[in-house]
Amino acid sequence: MSPSALLSRLAWINYVGLGTLGVVALIIFGSYTPEDERRWLALGVIGVLTVLLFLDDRLIRRPIVRHSCYILTALALLALIALNANLTGFVIIGFLLSGTAMASLPPRAGYLWILLYGATTLLYTTLIWPGNMQALLSALGILAGYLFMGATIDAQRKAERAEAEAQLLLAKLQEAHMQLQESAQQAEALAVAEERNRLAREVHDTLGHRLTVAAVQLEGAQRLISHDPVRAAQMVATVHTQVIEGLNELRRTVAALRAPLSAEVNLPAALLRLARDFETATGMEVELRLADALPTLTSAQRQVFYRVAQEALTNVQRHAAASRVRVTLQQGDDEAVRLTLDDDGCGLPAMPAPGFGLRGMTERAQQIGAQLQLGNSALGGARVELSLVVGKAAVASEVT
Repeated sequence: MSPSALLSRLAWINYVGLGTLGVVALIIFGSYTPEDERRWLALGVIGVLTVLLFLDDRLIRRPIVRHSCYILTALALLALIALNANLTGFVIIGFLLSGTAMASLPPRAGYLWILLYGATTLLYTTLIWPGNMQALLSALGILAGYLFMGATIDAQRKAERAEAEAQLLLAKLQEAHMQLQESAQQAEALAVAEERNRLAREVHDTLGHRLTVAAVQLEGAQRLISHDPVRAAQMVATVHTQVIEGLNELRRTVAALRAPLSAEVNLPAALLRLARDFETATGMEVELRLADALPTLTSAQRQVFYRVAQEALTNVQRHAAASRVRVTLQQGDDEAVRLTLDDDGCGLPAMPAPGFGLRGMTERAQQIGAQLQLGNSALGGARVELSLVVGKAAVASEVT
C-alpha cells in the first residue's frame, strides 16, 4: 500500500474510530462519580483499545500477531465489564471493534470475532439484568447491529477490491490496446515494404528486361550502321518494338498492377513467345523443351515461372557471353514441375554477387513455396533451376 493510500485509510477509518473513542471515553469517564477511582482504570483500558485500533492490518502482516491484538481487545472488553463501565460506551466500542475486525481480517475470521464480541455483550447485559429476558433481547439486538456493521464493512471491502481489479484490468487493456496499435503500425509498414518490393520486382523484370534488350540492340546497330545499314535498321526496329513493349508493360504495372501473364494463357505458350522474342532481339539460339502436359498451376505460380525465365534470360544476355540457351519445362517423377535454363557462356563466378535480379527470383520462388537453385550447366555455362512440388506447394496469393 502506498503512503497516500495508507494515509487515506487512516483518515477514513482510524481517525473516525479515534474520535469515536474520544466520545466514548468522555461517556464512560463521566458515568463514574468523582470519587470513583475506577474511572481512571477505564480510561486506561480505552487508551489501550485506541492503540490497538491504530495498528493497521498492513503494518501487522503475521496472522498470529494480528489475532493476538484482537485477543487483547477482548480482554479489554472484559476489563470494562469488571470495571462496570457504562453500557452505552461499551456497545459503541463493540461496534468499532466489529468494523475493524471485518476490515482487517478474512470474512470468516471477522465474523467469528464479531460473534465473540456479541457473546461478551451478552455476558455484560446478563450481569446488568440477571435473570431478565431483557438482557438476552438486548444482547441479540446489539449482536445484530455488530453483524450489520461487519457486513457493511465487508461489502465496502469487496467493492474496493472490485474497483482495484477493474483498474488493473483497465491498465492491462490500455497496454494491450497500445500493443495492438503498434502491431497494426508494424503490419502496415511491412505491407508497404512488401508492396514496394513487389513493384520493384515487376519494374525490374519487365522494364529492366526490355531496356537491356534495347541497349544491346543499339550497341549492335551503332557498330553496323556504317557498313550494314539494313541490319542496323532491323536492330533499331527491334529496339523500337522493345521500347513499345516496355512502355506498355510499365503502364500495366503502374496503372492496373496486373500481371503481364494472363490467367487464360498457359505457361508453355508464354515461354514460347518469350523465347522467340529473345531470339529475335539477341540473335542467340534458344532451344525449347516444353512438356506436352503439366499439372494445373495457379496464376501466381505461372507468374513466378514466367518471371524467373524472363530474368534468367536477361542475365544470360547481360553477363553470360553465350550463344545458346536451353529452356526446359517438365514434370519430374517426384511430381515437381521444373523450369531449367542452361547456357553455354562463361558460367557463374566463384562468388556470385547477390544482385537485385537474383534476389527477386529468390523472393518470387519463396512466395509459392518453390526452390531456386544456381549451378553449372552441362552446356558449359550457368544453370538456373526452379522446382515446385505442386501437391505440397504453399497456397500463394494472386500476384497482381
